[in-house]
Amino acid sequence: MASSKDYYETLGVSKDASDDEIKSAFRKMAKKYHPDINKEPGAEAKFKEIGEAYSVLSDPDKRRQYDQLGHEAYTNGASQGGFGGGFGGFSADDIDLSSIFDDLFGGGMFGGGSRRSSNRPTKGRDSLVKVNLTFEEAVFGCKKTIDLDLDTECDDCDGKGGTGEETCHTCGGRGRVITQQRTMFGVFQSESTCPDCKGKGKTFKNVCKKCNGTGHVVKNKEIEITVPEGVDTGHQLRITGKGAAGYNGGPNGDIYIEFVVKDHPLFERKENDIYVDVPLTITEAVLGCKKEVPTLDGTVVLSVDAGSQPGDQLRLRGKGVKDPTRNKKGDMYVVLDVIIPDKLDRKQKDLFKELAKTDLETGSAFKNYKKYL
Repeated sequence: MASSKDYYETLGVSKDASDDEIKSAFRKMAKKYHPDINKEPGAEAKFKEIGEAYSVLSDPDKRRQYDQLGHEAYTNGASQGGFGGGFGGFSADDIDLSSIFDDLFGGGMFGGGSRRSSNRPTKGRDSLVKVNLTFEEAVFGCKKTIDLDLDTECDDCDGKGGTGEETCHTCGGRGRVITQQRTMFGVFQSESTCPDCKGKGKTFKNVCKKCNGTGHVVKNKEIEITVPEGVDTGHQLRITGKGAAGYNGGPNGDIYIEFVVKDHPLFERKENDIYVDVPLTITEAVLGCKKEVPTLDGTVVLSVDAGSQPGDQLRLRGKGVKDPTRNKKGDMYVVLDVIIPDKLDRKQKDLFKELAKTDLETGSAFKNYKKYL
């Protein structure tokens, strides 16, 4: 379960810390609280806590989701796909602490090193795919087929890597080997992954030629996804268990779909609300009129009051975009744009000249202006 403590506070860094600052803070604290060094009560729990914090803040996508949602990203169904609890979602249960410390410090950093076995079930890698959508596809939802290369189990060896399995002679089945190095400061001992069996503790008499003993091959796959109504640029959809194959019986990774939505030539979207500029002539604005206005659901006739001003907004409730996380729609705002004609015929000019002879300086704007003349 994810800690409720702030991850930035856990590592002792600010929220705008760089990747290098986060990594440096993590290394320092990991050395301090590693169970092989610190035997005080609570050290192991602290060690796991900082590992969890680093696993999130060191990943750009997870960090962005955490900054947006905090620990909401772990709850409300975020670990089960879809949009529950936020777009994307990640789970603290997915964190592989031992691999994080191995990657940063190597096998012998803490004397004795990691005892992680490569035989244990390991979740497959996650994949991030960006999908382009038209404005209409994002608003109304659609079906999309994505094409990607995924790490899958080899069919020829059933994911084992070969036939004629036997215990590795180099490490005796441990998957780890111990080496010693003599220096002027004494003898240093380190433990690392066995180079012959790659940590599995077993080798094969006949190595699979198709996968070269890895048990995995890369295959191209097409996956159909359902795009929910109302997604927007930056929103993510999690497809659980459709990513790269796991190892040693571990679960498949997940696929994260990130949407990029094309702008519309007429409508402007702000979250779940829609804005549209509607042009009016001077006479329509002054005298009022009935105006046909396009919406996402078709054309509606809107009453424009006499004396309407440029920039006035008329609200149409429920005519916006559906929220992808709940059954609620935004609103639509009609922005009045009074167009000044740039060409007039002689008759129109005469009418404006006659109009200019009348007093049209009404309203508070004219009164406030004249005070300073």
